[in-house]
Amino acid sequence: MKVFRRLEILNPACCAPPRLPLPRERAEEYAQLFRALGDATRVQIIRLLAEHDAPLCACEVEAAFNLSQPTISYHLKVLRDADLVTTDRHGPWIYYRVNRQRLADLVGFVDGLPPSGGVS
Repeated sequence: MKVFRRLEILNPACCAPPRLPLPRERAEEYAQLFRALGDATRVQIIRLLAEHDAPLCACEVEAAFNLSQPTISYHLKVLRDADLVTTDRHGPWIYYRVNRQRLADLVGFVDGLPPSGGVS
């Protein structure tokens, strides 16, 4: 507490709070995307789906990994909840496709970051 008072006395104008570049809601959306991509298996699933023009059945996704069906289902659910993949149901089968618009939004966010931390 003493330290803060001393800083205020030395230069009260130096600590004007900066404006946040993103509204809180938008920051939460990006955080959800990054959390969903914060697992190597999910990154691989996104890459697998992105490499195919046609949607892949959940069983095709599962066959690409040495993981159990419940584990793959969990990862697909996380990606679906983050809107990184879309689904189509055909009878008992669910087909997954990467949501390219959502990925483009994420790429736009990353591309919009200042290369050297902004203002120097």
